[in-house]
Amino acid sequence: MNGPCRGLSRISCSWRDVIGVAVSLLHPILKQSFAVIDQEIGAHAFAPEEYAIVRRVIHSTADFEFKDLLRFGPGAIPGAIAALRQGTPIITDVSMVKQGIQTLVQQTFHNPIVSAVEQATTADPGATRTETGLLRCLAQYPQGIYVIGNAPTALLALCRQVPAIAQPALVIGAPVGFIAVIESKQALAATPVPQIRVEGRKGGSPVAAAILNALLVLAWEQE
Repeated sequence: MNGPCRGLSRISCSWRDVIGVAVSLLHPILKQSFAVIDQEIGAHAFAPEEYAIVRRVIHSTADFEFKDLLRFGPGAIPGAIAALRQGTPIITDVSMVKQGIQTLVQQTFHNPIVSAVEQATTADPGATRTETGLLRCLAQYPQGIYVIGNAPTALLALCRQVPAIAQPALVIGAPVGFIAVIESKQALAATPVPQIRVEGRKGGSPVAAAILNALLVLAWEQE
């Protein structure tokens, strides 16, 4: 077992102990919020693991429309869980996504986290800094977990590299905005890469982080 419970039995250290900081601070609100979400969603067709992700995204955004926007590729969730448990590096497009996941990562599987934008001090000609950094990350971590919550240019660059150059364990496609956002998600949908994506213009760093954090909890529960 990795993380703060290393050396302890599963009986003495459950995943609730692992995320105890967050639960102890927010437990009453979190419990009430989840109850509200459950009540408002009502009957649904999500598998339990899918619903855990949907509910966490809604909790992070207070936006129930995400239940209609999230798409899960075949085998994406079990593949992501296996990759997380193996310590696969996690590459985020921007620092805000990195900040949103690093606490749970540190408390569970200690996966390396790399922010693509931080890998490029300047942009290559005709590209953004995030796109430039993302391409460098793909060369170094072709089988990493990629979490895109801000930059559609980075997601488009990634899609142009798969599957010939890189075979990511998972791509979370959740950029937000008006320019190239829908196109980038359509490009992701057309690839064979394991993926969880948000359709349309909505998304953002909190959404991308919420998806990855939900996967971390799912992975830890299965340890």
